[in-house]
Amino acid sequence: MALSYTLQVVNLLAALLLLIAFAMLSQRRIAGLVTLFAWQGGALAASTAIVAWSTGQHHLYYSAVLTVVLKVVAMPWYFFRLIKRLDVDREVEPMINIPTTMLIGIVLVIFAFNLALPISQMAGTVTRSTLGIAMASVLLAFLMMITRSKAIPQVIGFLAMENGLFFAATSASYGMPLVVEMGVALDVLVGVFVLGIFFFQIRETFDSLDLKHMEKLKER
Repeated sequence: MALSYTLQVVNLLAALLLLIAFAMLSQRRIAGLVTLFAWQGGALAASTAIVAWSTGQHHLYYSAVLTVVLKVVAMPWYFFRLIKRLDVDREVEPMINIPTTMLIGIVLVIFAFNLALPISQMAGTVTRSTLGIAMASVLLAFLMMITRSKAIPQVIGFLAMENGLFFAATSASYGMPLVVEMGVALDVLVGVFVLGIFFFQIRETFDSLDLKHMEKLKER
């Protein structure tokens, strides 16, 4: 009985992850996008901790703590500092209008659920029912990344896609080995700091973070 209750909570958090992914697709302000990313990290950490408690996979507790430290605290704080220093918290119109993007997102969710169905049937974990939502979150994050022309939303889209991949790993096999997760987390953290420096270079060169200006370099 306790396991069924925990599964209901995990399913609820999975639905919250999917809802946040759709909210990120429709978000036009960069600060709002960072806030949604932090909430997504919090839902992912809570889901991981609940799975760890209900299945006895204690290494997932470390994964949950690592997620909170990096994706709920450190990275959002860093992004907010970047937004303030670069003064880029303005409404950003995506390359595809919001209603069309949302329709494409719905199609991707349907595709993800159909793709995950045979995989989830083969998985032996109690959380296999959330695999479809995990794959849908990955595809929605990828859609957000390719429909934004600004650098910071693209990076947040990449990090949200990594959240979806981690949730998929938790759903299919109770996560990756801890050493792998720590290595990936360190790589992502270093990558974000390097990209922060890259943002300043773009801003100094083009006085904008719109990556379409990078096309000028191809013409030279």
